[in-house]
Amino acid sequence: MNGRLHDIWRSLRRDRGAVIGMVLLVLVMSMALLAPLAPFEPNVSTDSLDSVDIPDHPLPPSDEYFLGTDAMGFDVFSRLLYGARASLLTGLAAIALALLIGVPFGAISGYAGGRVDGLCMRLVDVMLAFPSVVLAIAIATMFEVRNLTPIIVAVGVVNVPTIARQVRGSVLQVKNQEYIVAARAMGFAPLRILFRHVLPNCLAPLIVIATLGVGWAILTAAGLSFLGLGPPEDEAEWGVMLQAGFKFIDSNKQWILVPPGAAIAVTVLGFNLFGDGLRKALDPRAR
Repeated sequence: MNGRLHDIWRSLRRDRGAVIGMVLLVLVMSMALLAPLAPFEPNVSTDSLDSVDIPDHPLPPSDEYFLGTDAMGFDVFSRLLYGARASLLTGLAAIALALLIGVPFGAISGYAGGRVDGLCMRLVDVMLAFPSVVLAIAIATMFEVRNLTPIIVAVGVVNVPTIARQVRGSVLQVKNQEYIVAARAMGFAPLRILFRHVLPNCLAPLIVIATLGVGWAILTAAGLSFLGLGPPEDEAEWGVMLQAGFKFIDSNKQWILVPPGAAIAVTVLGFNLFGDGLRKALDPRAR
């Protein structure tokens, strides 16, 4: 086991893209961890902190406000740090939900075969027939509350078909191996064979698709927040920050729009590069 982990780590270190991805992810995670050290509260207007009246418009970057303030007087830099927490939480929670539903669904479909497999895959095909963003919007609008929960559920459910198909394909490759046939011959229960012998040998592609899925989930979640389906505008979340800055896209106040957009791009790039490197490291043929 230790030798296997050593080979994976060595492969990751030799992959320049994976190293860049890890550096970017460490940077984003550091932002989230350092959020409590932000100079201002993310949802408290800096107007109330000054003794003089501040004009009701965004303030440009300065020594006091590193990245300026937005139209509501919120410090952009402080919100950027706290937004890293919200966006990472959303992406990880959405993929965790997708794994919780998609892994058992795809595993049972692939192992059972026959009519069970046909019925499960038809349900997956129905979900895949809808554009993922449109389906996510439809799910998010079913909730009356405005917080991260609708986004997590929407993005998680949209990812279920992809994970289910990946797990099903891996199970179909493994379930006829000799050690699985031997387990059946010994009289082990089907669920025991599935979850103790088949699924552990399907983890490598599942880890890769989950890693790549986090970046996509963060991007989709930011899009839903941008459309007004996420937290309210006083909450620190990158999609909400994009929405606040979009009204100034034709003006000279790009410091509101650029930081959250750059943060989303860096995070998605980091997960994609790291996920691609992980795919090569976990595949002996690629190494």
